[in-house]
Amino acid sequence: MKDPRDIIKRPVITERTSDLMSNLTYVFEVDKRANKTEIKQAIEQIFKVKVIKVNTAIMPKKPKNYGRHSGYTSEWKKAFVTLSQDSKPLEFFETV
Repeated sequence: MKDPRDIIKRPVITERTSDLMSNLTYVFEVDKRANKTEIKQAIEQIFKVKVIKVNTAIMPKKPKNYGRHSGYTSEWKKAFVTLSQDSKPLEFFETV
């Protein structure tokens, strides 16, 4: 199995994801090749919580302009992770 810290890249913190945190749903940017089972195991190992379900979405690349130059942002994958009701909230997100 891969290292859990290689699968989970960073949390995604926006207004929408902050609202989801009240339902014990957290959003992470994950490795594009990772599947739902690997994401679930990585979250359970890193944060010591029980994961109920994992939903994933691949975010498409978007065009960007930098002065005269144009290009695209990278395509990335995000995971919506729902914890069980008896799990404690993630300490990482409590300071937000």
